[in-house]
Amino acid sequence: MLSWISLVARLGLAAVWLISGYIKASNPLQTVVAVRAYELVPESLIYPMANSLPLLELLLGFFLLIGFAVRQTAVASALLLIVLMTVIASSWARGLSIDCGCFGGGGVSMEIDAWTYVRELLRDLGFLALAAWLCVWPKSRWALGSGSRVSLAA
Repeated sequence: MLSWISLVARLGLAAVWLISGYIKASNPLQTVVAVRAYELVPESLIYPMANSLPLLELLLGFFLLIGFAVRQTAVASALLLIVLMTVIASSWARGLSIDCGCFGGGGVSMEIDAWTYVRELLRDLGFLALAAWLCVWPKSRWALGSGSRVSLAA
């Protein structure tokens, strides 16, 4: 039963990273706007960060999709989610009103309120729970990685 739950967690988290990465990669200028809106990195790092984040998300998503190095990918996913949640919380604490840009868009928005930040953090907490599950139970059905798949007899 655990291998089936891990499969759902693996494919769910893979979908999150693949969708998020694809949307960001499809509109790199909007990703630059989103990164800049957080006001956390110097201007010289905005473009490298905006260009590398979608690639990292796509790579994490692909590894999870095929079931390669699931535990390691889940740890990397958890670390990235913690960083992203910290950045969102920091923006909220500093009184910024920005769309997180997690699934496209991003930047300054006057339509953002406390409830928006709470929803974003709760959503990411759910994604973090998927990553945590996979850190503990990485073996699942139809995984290609030798340390990530269950035996056919299981």
